[in-house]
This record gives sequence, structure tokens and C-alpha cells, in this order.
Amino acid sequence: MEHYEDHHRENFAESALEVAAGIESPPVVNPNYRRVKRQRRSVEEYVAGIRAGNVAVLSQAITLTESLLPEHHALAQQIIERCLPYAGRSVRIGITGVPGAGKSTFIEAMGGKVTGLGHRLAVLAIDPSSERTKGSVLGDKTRMETLVHNPSAFIRPSPSAGSLGGVARKTRESVILCEAAGFDVVFIETVGVGQSETAVHSMVDLFLLIQISGAGDELQGIKRGIMEMADMVAINKADGDNRQRAELTRRQFLNALSLFPMPESGWKPRVYATSSIEGSGLAELWGGIEDYLKFTRANGYFDRNRSRQAKYWMYETIDAELRDGFYKSPQIEALLPEFEKRILENKISSFAAAHELLDRYFNR
Repeated sequence: MEHYEDHHRENFAESALEVAAGIESPPVVNPNYRRVKRQRRSVEEYVAGIRAGNVAVLSQAITLTESLLPEHHALAQQIIERCLPYAGRSVRIGITGVPGAGKSTFIEAMGGKVTGLGHRLAVLAIDPSSERTKGSVLGDKTRMETLVHNPSAFIRPSPSAGSLGGVARKTRESVILCEAAGFDVVFIETVGVGQSETAVHSMVDLFLLIQISGAGDELQGIKRGIMEMADMVAINKADGDNRQRAELTRRQFLNALSLFPMPESGWKPRVYATSSIEGSGLAELWGGIEDYLKFTRANGYFDRNRSRQAKYWMYETIDAELRDGFYKSPQIEALLPEFEKRILENKISSFAAAHELLDRYFNR
């Protein structure tokens, strides 16, 4: 094990992955294993590969955006900047829902429908990470067995890693790369258990809420904020003995949505009953999505929303860079334990400590 840890530390500089401290790494199967260094590509080679629709190159470029290494981050930003002129031509759809609503099964069924219409689909699935180990199952590729082999589809699961802002920024960058690779429909699946919906809503054209019936009080389990964000609702698993219950739930959601103020888009949200297993309701739902896009493009909301999102992400990136710079500062890293101790001993308030640390960081 000691030999493996030494080897791991020796090669960490070549890795885009982070291993949480204090978690024992598993032994390698082959003790003589040595990491093979991947041949480095130039920015031009990455851009050419992405533009050609090479999913292997696209995957590697997305890995660069997710990397914690500064040199990878710098390379990723150059690639993204070069891809920007070819981005923005897709339909971006955010998909959320409570755990167990069947999001992955729904995306696989809907993905087959979308690619069958001649579209190229990219699925960016944010996978929930363990708060203790920061590990993630990344199981979407195993759940979407048919879609993963579809030549017109690209599935990329990403760990949430407990960092909402980081995932949101990386997902937005991944959308740009997928669009440059020619994918004209992008699904962004959220974890559906927290604030990630708000971040995803700020990068999509349409927000779809997946819900099921027969799980207790259907409306109580959904936050009002998420309901207000939804442009479309799909009551999933509307098959077998559940059909009538799903229809009842659909009417309940329609009544609840009618009580909300009219959204800025001017679009009245629609509710559909769908079955991922039988495929029922999917064609109607996609027709509703096309109606929404036609409606918002005609009244100018589509372009206004995209412009507002671009501005929003400029400020979000500034905030993220300032925060990262602050916590990665050697000066601040050295001072934090001391200030934490003073706070616990009631020698200084939390607010005074924060202001003093910021003053030292900015040399004020």
C-alpha cells in the first residue's frame, strides 16, 4: 500500500482528479502498473476534433474543464473561447424531479424520440456526490443502456462534488463544447434534491419538471420555487394501473400552476402524462416543447433570456474566481486556523474575523 501511495503522489500532477484526504485508496490489481501519459493535444487539435464531432476529443475537453489543475483550466478556457462562435445553436432543456421520479428512464425514452426526429442529443447529467467522501456513482451511463449506444447521442455524467457553483460553471462550459460539436438539443439533468435547479434554470431555455403520482401528497413534495420555474411538467410512470392516478395528478398540477402569476415569458405552463416504458405522451410533450420555443422566439423572450443568462454568468464567474483566489491564498490558508480558534474562544466575532481576513487579502 505504501508503494502505491508513493506512486499515486508521484503521478498526481498528471491527473485531473482529486482524492479526498483521509480516505484510503484501493490497491491496484497489478502492482507493476504505471500510468501511461496521454499525448497532449494543442488547442487547434481540440477545436478541430470537437468541430468534427469526435466524441472522444469532446470528452477529453470536458474533462479539462472539470480538472482542478491550473494548466488544464487555462487550456480549457482557450478551447472554450475558440468554440464560442460555433455555440448557441442548440435548444437547452433543464430536467429535474424528486429522486425516484424516473428521470434517467424518461431521458432515455425521450432521447430516443428526439434522435428519431433527426436531432443530435447531448445529455449532461449532474450526479449527486457523497458529502463525506466526495465520491459519486456516475451511474447514468448504466441506467441509459439504449441511449448510450445511440450514435446521435452523447451522455456525460458529472459529479456535483458538493460544490453548486463549480458544477454550474463547468456544466455551462460543457454546453458550449457540445454545441460546437454539433449537438442541437442539450438535456441538463439535475440532482433534484437542492439548489442545483436554480443554477440550471439560469443556463437553459426551458425547464421541465418530472413528477410521479401515487407518492403521497404530490404537490407537498415540490418546492414552490421549483414549481414557479417549470415551463413544462411531465407526470411520469402513467402506465398500467397508474394511468388514472397520473391523470388526476396532472389536473392537480394544472390547477396549482394556474394560481401562480404569469411568468415573464408569457407562456402558460403545460402538464403532460407520460410513460417512459410505453412511450405514451412523449410525442405530445415534445410537441409542447416545440410550441414553447416557437412562442418565446416570436415574442423575443428567448433571445432576452439568453442575453440575461450570459451577463449573469459573467458575474458568477467573477464571484467564483475571487472566492477561489481567496481560499487558495497561502497567506489566508495560514491565517484561517488562527481566526477559527479566536472565534471559538469568543475573542472575535465571525463578521469581524471575515472583514479582517478580507482586508489582509486585499491589503486594505
